[in-house]
Amino acid sequence: MEKTYDLNVLERSPIITPDQLRAEFPMTEKATQTVLDGRQEIKNILDGKDNRLLIITGPCSIISRRQALVYGGRLAELQEKVKKTIKLVMRVYFEKPRTNVGFKGLISDPHMDKKTFDIDDGLRKARKILMDLNEMGVAAGTEILSQTAAERLSGLTSWACIGARTTESQNHREWASAFSMPVGFKNGTDGNLDTAINALLATATAQVFVGNDPYGVTSRVFSRGNRYGHMVLRGGKRPNYDPVSISETCDKLSKHPSLLQSIIVDCSHKNSGKDYRKQGEVFNHVLIQKIGHTNGVHIKPNKAICGMMLESNLEAGKQPFVYGETKKEDLNPFVSITDACLGWDETEDIILAAHRLL
Repeated sequence: MEKTYDLNVLERSPIITPDQLRAEFPMTEKATQTVLDGRQEIKNILDGKDNRLLIITGPCSIISRRQALVYGGRLAELQEKVKKTIKLVMRVYFEKPRTNVGFKGLISDPHMDKKTFDIDDGLRKARKILMDLNEMGVAAGTEILSQTAAERLSGLTSWACIGARTTESQNHREWASAFSMPVGFKNGTDGNLDTAINALLATATAQVFVGNDPYGVTSRVFSRGNRYGHMVLRGGKRPNYDPVSISETCDKLSKHPSLLQSIIVDCSHKNSGKDYRKQGEVFNHVLIQKIGHTNGVHIKPNKAICGMMLESNLEAGKQPFVYGETKKEDLNPFVSITDACLGWDETEDIILAAHRLL
């Protein structure tokens, strides 16, 4: 009989299961406490019980442990300086959605050679990085792209994000309904808010979906729903961080009182016109809306604004990188290879300036 399946599959190979990865890198008391505290602090901010500003900041993509730990160390020091007014969460992104093809992140191809795709090594590196950051007291946030990674790493993350390309995905909405941490949904790439609101409604609802158990066995998963789904504005055909756009978002959210009436603004992507140098400008415009004053001129503060996101690395900009040609050892680990980022000095200045105003 002629075969009707796997006609385009070249090879299959098993990957490390969630329980095996956890056994190799078991949770410590310090890491566990960092995750639990980080999640609760973020929930309190989203609920309006904590008036501090949530700032999620870090590299567009993690390309090395050294990069992650140096940035995390600086963020831990900065958190101590601003802890009364700001909660910092490090952006620790291991998976990158691609418009067509390209480098898909440290988990997919940790050697960045477009040949080996050693996913087991990528998962081990990712879990080790998250363990180390949480041991340092740094709360971590990451984008959830694959269920495989989520099942193996979610226990170490305090905040999750569903990107603009996947907000409309039924699978991601179902997974998010079972997440143990707060999860932000970005508006669609065209700026559509209804896509994200529908995602929030689905995420808050109990779901039954196909997933895996801790041993990697395909299972039916019953979730209770996640009430800590929230909106992340990232711009679309035009920026949407201005007062009119944020007011429109508040109006749409108010029609669904069961949802969190809380908004995080992504200062990068379409809100900055993909120009990393404009992130500070966007940040300051949103900060003025949140606190309600600037240079003695007062406006009505917008309490729905609870946080902002920055794409920030140790050094500013972006370095040349041709996937499959540029060797990993030739890269500067402190400069982005995906979206251009703010450098650390400007990041610190922006956050300290906000601290003084809050």
